[in-house]
Amino acid sequence: MKRAIFAIVTTIAGLVMLLQYQTPAPPALALPPIASAAPPAATTPPAAAPPATPTGSGPAPEPAPEQPRTLVGNTIDTEQGPVQVQITMTGTTITDVTMLQYPNGGGRDQEINSFALPQLVQQALAVQSADIDMVSGATYTSEGFIQSLQSALDQA
Repeated sequence: MKRAIFAIVTTIAGLVMLLQYQTPAPPALALPPIASAAPPAATTPPAAAPPATPTGSGPAPEPAPEQPRTLVGNTIDTEQGPVQVQITMTGTTITDVTMLQYPNGGGRDQEINSFALPQLVQQALAVQSADIDMVSGATYTSEGFIQSLQSALDQA
């Protein structure tokens, strides 16, 4: 009789714990698109200087706005796969960071990178340099991102 009561109580306790367990929601897998081929590192030629205005002939013309230029970082081979970034700069300001390559071989890679890549891009835009924090759980991708970003910035 004591064994039966013990078995019933432990079964009920186990069921209560099982029913209270909550699994985390799966992350959304919205990943940035991958370019089919890495474009060559292209820079926009500087705009031609406006003609000089003779002294005393009116107000000085406003300088032409700087044209955005696109720089492609080196492809960094990591243990999880290649990582490559492309940045768009206007003057000395990073205006956009695009992922050209990143590890996406399996479900786990997609899960990690759907979380890590937006954070890395956001940090790079906020800090305006490659001096950013690595994302926990995405060490290889973070290291590759930082190295590729720095190589693109070195071209500027």
